[in-house]
Amino acid sequence: MMENGTQQTTGSGKKLLPGSVIGVLGGGQLGRMIALDGIRMGYSFVTLDPTPNSPLGQMAEQITAGYDDVEAARQLAESADVITYEFENVDAGVAKLLEEQSYVPQGSKLLYTTQHRLREKAAIEAAGVPVAPYREITSLADLQSAATELGLPCVLKTATGGYDGKGQAVLRSEDELGSAYRELAASGTELVLEKFVKFACEISVIAARTPSGIVKSFPPAENVHVNNILHLSVVPARVQSDVQRRACQLAERVAEGLGAIGLLAVEMFVTEDGELYVNELAPRPHNSGHYTMEACSTSQFEQHVRAICNLPLGDTTLLSPVVMVNVLGQHLEEVVQRFGNEDTLAESLGVVPKLHLYGKSEAKLNRKMGHINLLCGDVDAALEWVEKMNIWRQD
Repeated sequence: MMENGTQQTTGSGKKLLPGSVIGVLGGGQLGRMIALDGIRMGYSFVTLDPTPNSPLGQMAEQITAGYDDVEAARQLAESADVITYEFENVDAGVAKLLEEQSYVPQGSKLLYTTQHRLREKAAIEAAGVPVAPYREITSLADLQSAATELGLPCVLKTATGGYDGKGQAVLRSEDELGSAYRELAASGTELVLEKFVKFACEISVIAARTPSGIVKSFPPAENVHVNNILHLSVVPARVQSDVQRRACQLAERVAEGLGAIGLLAVEMFVTEDGELYVNELAPRPHNSGHYTMEACSTSQFEQHVRAICNLPLGDTTLLSPVVMVNVLGQHLEEVVQRFGNEDTLAESLGVVPKLHLYGKSEAKLNRKMGHINLLCGDVDAALEWVEKMNIWRQD
C-alpha cells in the first residue's frame, strides 16, 4: 500500500521510494557523496551539522546546530522520512531520540556498539569472527600485566574517540608503558591494549545490508597508510583470491551478526599466512570505499541509500582496476593546478584520473579535502602515476 506517495509497506519492512526526504546526521564529505547519488535517484536531503555551509549543506537544507542539540534533532525528525548518519561520533542519546520520533533504520544500538572499542570487539567475537587478542585496561598495573601476557609490541588505544592515528600509542618496550598510560588515560575514557598483529597488509570490505536482511559486499580494498592516515586504496587487493573471498564472507557475517542496516566497513589485518583479523568497524560509507564511485557498477553511496530505503541492493561488480588516493590540505593547491594542465603521464600509462573535491572551506594540514580515483588496466600503472606526480611527497 502506498503512503504519502513515497512509502510502501511490505512484508519485509518499510520501503522509502524516490521522492522521500533523507535526513543526515552530519554534513561532511560522506553525507555530500551520499546526497550526490541520492539526488540523482530522486531523493532530497536535509542535514544537521554545526558548521555553516557544510559540504552536504551546499546541496541540501541544513539545520545548523550541535549534534547534541535535542530541539535541532526534533526538527530533523520532522523534516525527514528516514534518517541516517555519516559518521559514528554522533551523540548516541540524540540518535536514540531520533529513533523514537522518526524512522532510523540503522538504529542507535550499532552506533552505541561501534563508538566503543571494547563493546565493538566483543560484538565481533560474538559474531564468530576473529579479532587481535586484547585486554581492557583500567590502571597502570593492568597495563603492565597485560603487556606481559600479550607480549610487546602492543598498541594501547582509547576505547572511545580517536581516528587517523589519534588516541593510540604503539608500545615497544616496558619503559614506554607509564608515559603512554598517563597520556591516554587523561582522556577520561577506558583503554584497551591490543596485541600487535604482524600483518602483510591491511584490507577493508564494505558490506551493505537491508532491513529485509539482504547482504552484499564490495571487492576488498588494500589500504596503505602514511602517518596513520589513509593514503591510498588498491583494488583488486593484492592478496590471494581465497583471502578476498574469505574477507567478504567475514564482513557479511559481521553485518548479519550485528544486525547492521546500511553500510558497514570492516577493516582487517592479513597475516603472511593468509589469516584474517578484524581490526575496526565503521557503520557508514568509508574512505576506502570511495573507489566504487567510478570502478563499480554501484557506488557505496548509492548502495547506502538503497539499503536504508529498503530497495533492492545494486550490483557490486568491479568494472576496472582502480587506485584511490586521498588529497589532503597540503596537497590541494598542487592537485588543482595539475588537473588544470594536460596529463601526458596518465595518457602514457593508460590511467584515467577522476578528481573529487569535498567543498570544504579551509585546507588544513592532513585534512581530507578530496580524493582521486585512478582507473587503470593495471594497478601498478596507477601507483607509478602517484609516485611520479610527486604531489604526495613528504616534506
